[in-house]
Parts: sequence; structure tokens; C-alpha cells
Amino acid sequence: MSIATGRTQETGQGIGQSLLRPDGTLKVTGEFAYSSDLWLDGMLWGATLRSPHPSAWIRSIDVGPALKVPGVFAVLTHEDVPGEKFYGLEHKDQPVLAIDQVRYQGEPIALVAADHPETARRAADLIEVVYEVREAVTDPRKAAFDLTIPPVSVHGNLVRHQPVRVGGTFTADVVVTGEYEVGMQDQAFLGPESGLAVPAEDGGVDLYIATQWLHVDQDQIAPCLNLPKDKVRLTLAGVGGAFGAREDLSMQIHASMLALRTGKPVKFVYGREESFFGHVHRHPAWMRYEHGADRDGKLVYVKAEIVLDGGAYTSSSPAVVGNAASLGVGPYEVPNVFIDAYGTYTNNPPCGAMRGFGAVQACYAYESQMDRLAEACGLSPVEIRVRNAVSQGSLLATGQVIDTPAPLADMLRELDAMPLPGPSSLDLRELPGGVAQTTHGEGVRRGIGYGVGIKNICFSEGFDDYSTARVRVELLGDEPHVLVHTAAAEVGQGLIMVKTQIAQTELGIDRVTIVPADTTVGSAGSSSASRQSYVTGGAVRAASLAVKERLDALTADGRSLTQVLAEEGPVEETREYRHRRTFPMDPLTGQGDSHTQLALCVHRAVVDVDVELGLIKVVELAAVQDVGKILNPLALEGQIHGGTAQGLGLALMEEIQVRDGKVLNPSFTDYLIPTILDMPPMKLSILENPDPHAPYGLRGAGEPPTLSSTPAIAAAVRAATGLPLSRVPIRPDDIALAVLA
Repeated sequence: MSIATGRTQETGQGIGQSLLRPDGTLKVTGEFAYSSDLWLDGMLWGATLRSPHPSAWIRSIDVGPALKVPGVFAVLTHEDVPGEKFYGLEHKDQPVLAIDQVRYQGEPIALVAADHPETARRAADLIEVVYEVREAVTDPRKAAFDLTIPPVSVHGNLVRHQPVRVGGTFTADVVVTGEYEVGMQDQAFLGPESGLAVPAEDGGVDLYIATQWLHVDQDQIAPCLNLPKDKVRLTLAGVGGAFGAREDLSMQIHASMLALRTGKPVKFVYGREESFFGHVHRHPAWMRYEHGADRDGKLVYVKAEIVLDGGAYTSSSPAVVGNAASLGVGPYEVPNVFIDAYGTYTNNPPCGAMRGFGAVQACYAYESQMDRLAEACGLSPVEIRVRNAVSQGSLLATGQVIDTPAPLADMLRELDAMPLPGPSSLDLRELPGGVAQTTHGEGVRRGIGYGVGIKNICFSEGFDDYSTARVRVELLGDEPHVLVHTAAAEVGQGLIMVKTQIAQTELGIDRVTIVPADTTVGSAGSSSASRQSYVTGGAVRAASLAVKERLDALTADGRSLTQVLAEEGPVEETREYRHRRTFPMDPLTGQGDSHTQLALCVHRAVVDVDVELGLIKVVELAAVQDVGKILNPLALEGQIHGGTAQGLGLALMEEIQVRDGKVLNPSFTDYLIPTILDMPPMKLSILENPDPHAPYGLRGAGEPPTLSSTPAIAAAVRAATGLPLSRVPIRPDDIALAVLA
């Protein structure tokens, strides 16, 4: 069996250095073992029968035809779930397998285990399901406000309504309004859902899985299998990207059920199309904003209505709504705020965590509004933002004080002062449309746009957010060696490297091995919310310092470290690390210290647009971001580039097309993501203004660039075309047809 294994570093470098990723070469050469590479002799293959309808009653299920297929070992339905029939991240409302109805296209109905993947898929297709199709609820705005719409959930159609109320003055000299829409974006990781469940001699199961959150997976799986948690053991297998989509379960319970039923290891690997149905997506959003300012451009008030489509089940929608509400006015000082943020249930695909997590949608709207306000006040896009920028000591709309450095005005001025790229080239390779020769430059116009984003780091609203680390120093041969063990998921962000650097820094020992993440050590929480460097880094640091204190005491008698380890044996410590306490938002006013840390990023985009054909080329992106403390410069730059690329995708190309509850483009042929040819050169300025509350003063850095890059690119396209363009992604016909009109 092949699983992700720990790696040993012997570079002698600690934090602040560009330590090379130990998994980097393996991934580039194709030697890295992903979860889809798992293999055991005699294993079976799992397949899932999914609903073709977004909303229907299930009148009968006949598994008989599937059981007759040679090579099939088991066919399971909801009747075969050995324990609880429902699971979920925040609310257990999602059935392991559909019981009496389906609520979205792609909902799992039955499982098959066979000796070959094609046999399993053919058998699944033979299962006969009789549906009574009903009208799907697909408009989240109607779901939120129209009481005649039938309920999708037993709780109705409203997941959460979060108001934010500050002040009472909602008149101003200058008023701008706008309605904005953000499409459904997919996380588009390259490694689809996969894993291997192995039945154990003690009646439990060992699950090797690509996930973001081992312990919460375990918490959800065990009750459904009717097993104690210690008999459901998870080990992280190689993860091919995540971006939020792996926070929710996919095939974990299904594989385990089949393994326990057959007594054989069972492997699942989703194809790309099934992957689109097998995980949550970014919440699409509909937003109405009104900004009021005095004649000098100083904000007086912001009013907003934000509607987020959560799809069929709860997932993390309540937290997404909380983020959209609490950060709904952006990083600006506003004395009067009236926000209503809603999350709804519909029969559209379930939505949950994705990089930026509610803040992305709001950022696109409030930044579009700031550009409108700048125009109405006769100010530049940079100046309107500088005049309203938060700083240390400012209040968020929730009443929370920004008590760490927040030099937003200086960041904007630095960004504005960066040199711009030269004029458009007539080289076809540099024009919108490229070498397809759709244009020779006659209809190409250049635009420049700016975007600012503020993102909460770590979990919020009172969540018990912590991580656990076990650090052990022992002799390996005749040299001291460090083992670092956490359950934190390495999903491509470079966490293995960061843990190595922290251990090297605190212990002064070069040789460090990172033990594969599993559930035999305490929880590390999720690899999301840009939190792992903060909390798992904090836990590794705390455990390392505890080990160092013991080693210092043992060597105080003059013995060398090698002597102590040889005579006393290994020294090991386990520590938990928690960030400072947060609090739920008040359900009526939205007030409360709901976030532990805030991060800022600002972007400038330069685009060339063929205004006749609607083709867009991003010429350059520039960004200024404050990260508190740089742990690894090379990895940090990669995080900013990656987050920016996903923001570019949302601005110009990425959208799951859903019509009447059905997904129309579940493939990378029709769902487009940025490639190296779409990403322009980037200029970066990375600032270090330490957060005194965080380990080493660091700030989570992966998500903020996704917020600000989208509105910056959209603003640049508006500047080039003169069109309002209030929806992302911007499509060619949004430009070309508008110009023709």
C-alpha cells in the first residue's frame, strides 16, 4: 500500500529562509503518491449511483440487477447504514445515502463494491430507482423571501440571517447604488476525491484519505458506522489540492461501509465529472449595495443586502454568512451600517467552504461600489480608498477594534507608485485572443483597476480553534533527530516545510522528520481559513520549546545533547495551541469580537480588452500584502500567486453553469480554469508588520489575494470598456453584445 510519507530535512535552515518543499520535486516528476495511487492486493473498487434529478421523491430502489453482475461483492442503500443515517459539518442534515427523496442532482443513492472499477460502475447503472420528480427550488432570493416557496429543508429555506446594525444616519450628499452577482465557482483541485478503506481485525476500519480535516471526518464517520471513534482511524493520503472542498465528506463513509460489509479493502476514485457532484462549491451571491458619502468622499453609511445560495444542505453556510456580514463593508471606516446577509437552502448543488469563504463575494460588491463612489466624487480609485481606509485602532462594522497594524493607506500609496507596464504590443502573442489571430489590435483598449480586501484568519465566532503537536527528540544513529507529529493536513500549501522550519528554529537541530498526519495525535483542525501556520505552527513551537526546556535542564550538568539522549532516552512533549478567544456575532445587531486576526491585500490590475470581440488579456497584476512575518519567502510568493490566480479565474472564466438545478459543465473542457498562459507577470511587495498576538507575529497569507484580485481585474475591464459589468465572471458576450447594443 502506498501512502504519503514523512520526509526528513537536513538543511540547517529555520524560519525566514526559502526552504525547498520536500514534496515539490516528487510532484513535478510525477513520483508523488496521491490518494488515487493507493493500492492493496485483493482490494475492491467502489462506485456510487447518483440522482439525475435535483428534486424528487424516491418511490422504490431495486438493487437486484446489480447484484447479479459477476464480480459484484455488495450493493448498499440507506437501509444498510449501520448507525446514524445523517452527517454534516455544522448540522447533521445530509443523509449518508438518500432515504425517501433527493434534494440535488448528484445526491448519492446506492453503493457498489466490485473487483474492477468498470464492473462497479456498470452494476451501479443497473440499479433501478423509481422517482417522482417535483419542481426544484432554484432561486435563492425567492427561497429567502417568498413564503409560498416549498421548503427544501425541514428547517425551511433560510440557513441563517445575520444583520449588522450600526448608527442611524442613512442620508448623504453623494449616494451610489449597485446590484452585483457572483457566479458559482469550483475549487477545481487537480486530484479528484479518492481514498482506501481497510477493515481491521478489531472490527474497526483504517481509512487512508485525502482530506482537510482528519478529526472532524472521524467525528462524522464513526456514528454513521456505529463504531467508537478509536475504531475509525484516519491517515492522510496524498492530497492533490483542496481550497475548501475537502472540508465536507465525500466517499469516506461509503468506502468504510463497503469495506466493513465485504471484509475487504475498498478503494474509491472519482472521475472529473463525478467530482463536480461529489463536493461543495463557492456560494453564488446576489448583492444590493448603497454607499453614502460627503462631498469629500468620506463614507457616511453603507447599506447592503447579501443573499448566498447554500444549495441543498447546510455544510458551512452559517459561517460563510457570518463572514459576508461581518466583513461586508470592507476595510473602510463607516460610522453607519445596515447589512442583512442571508444564506438559503435550494435544490442547487451544495455549497460550502472555498478560499475566501464569504468574504470574496462581499469584496467584489463593496469594491465595485468604491469605484462608483470615486467617480461620483471626482476622485481617483486610489484616493477614495485612502480617505476611508482603516488603520490600527479603527472599528469594524461589528464594533471589533483592529488592534494590530493595518497600514492600508500606505499599502495603497505604495501600490499606486509602482511603475506601470509599457504600451500594448502588436505581437499576436501579447494581444487578447493570442495567436488565434482574432484581432490585430484595432479594437484593443487598456484599463487599470484596483481592489482591496480584508480577510479574517483562523476560525471565528467562538469556535474552539486549536491545534495539537507532538515533538520528540531522539538519537538517530549518533546524531540528534526531531520527530514532529500533528494531524494537520498538507494540502499543497507547504505546511510540512513550515513545521520543519519551526522545529529547526526552536531546537537548533537540523535533522527533522514530519510524521504522516493521522488521528493518533490530537486534532489540528482544518487546513482552511489560512490558519495552519498560525495554530499548528504555534503548537509545534510550543511543543518544541517544552522539549528544549527539558533538554536544557538535562544538559545543565555539562553533558552533551548526544550523551543525554543516549543515557536518558528520547524526550517528548505534546502541546495544544489556541488563539485568543472570539465571540459569536449578536443575532440582532451583528456586534461582537468575532475574529481573531485580519489580513489585508491590495491589487492593481492592467488589462487589454478587445471591445468588439469581448476578449480580455490580463497584462500585469501587482499586489501589496502584509503578512506580519515571513516564514518562507519562496512559499509565501507561491501562495500569493496561487490565490491571485483563483481570483483571476472568478473574474474572467470560472463558473459552474446551473440551469433548473442541473449542472451543465462538469468537466475541465467546459469549466475553464486559469493556466500559465492566462497568468500575467506579477509585482509583489510583501510587508512585515508583526501581529503581537500570533506566533512569530505572522498573519495567514493564502486567502487575502483571492479577495482583492477579482474586483481589481473587473475594475480594469470596466475602465477599458466603459461598461458597468456588475457580474463575475465577465464573459466575452457581456462586452461584445453590450458594445453592439
